Amino acid sequence: MKPVVPVVIALAVAGAFSAAVAAQTPADRAIKYRQSALSTMGFHFFGILAPMAKGDRPYDAQVAARSAKFVAELSEMPWHDGFPAGSETGAPTKAKPEIWKDKAKFEDLAKAMQAEAVKLGQVAGTDLATMRAQVQATAKACTNCHDQFRAR
Repeated sequence: MKPVVPVVIALAVAGAFSAAVAAQTPADRAIKYRQSALSTMGFHFFGILAPMAKGDRPYDAQVAARSAKFVAELSEMPWHDGFPAGSETGAPTKAKPEIWKDKAKFEDLAKAMQAEAVKLGQVAGTDLATMRAQVQATAKACTNCHDQFRAR
C-alpha cells in the first residue's frame, strides 16, 4: 500500500498544476509571455550593456556582443503574440489601454526600438564609444514607447 502513496501525491500535484495552468486565460498567457521577453531583454540591456556604457562595469567586447545579440533577438518577440486584443486586462500589467486604442503608433514605436536594438547587436562588440552611442539611441527608443504606452 505504501508504494501507492507517492503516486497519489504525484498525481495530486500534477492535477493541481494542470488546473492552475488551465485556469490562465489567453490574456494572462500573453501578458506573461511579453513580460518574460521584455524582462529578459532588460536584464541584458540594463544589467550588462548600460552599466558598461556608463563605465560602471568594465567593457568586455565579447560579453557586450553576446548581450546585444540577445537584446536584438528578444526585441522581436513581445510584439508578435504578446499584445493581442483583450490582454490589456488580466494578470498585473503596466501596459496602458492606449496600446490597443492607437495600435499603429505603438507598432511604429516598437519597430523603431527593434531597429535600434538590431544596430546595437551589430556594434556592441566593436568598441566602447560606438556601443555607448548605440546604447543611448536604443534607450531613447525604449523611452519613447514607455512614455506613451507603459504605466509607471
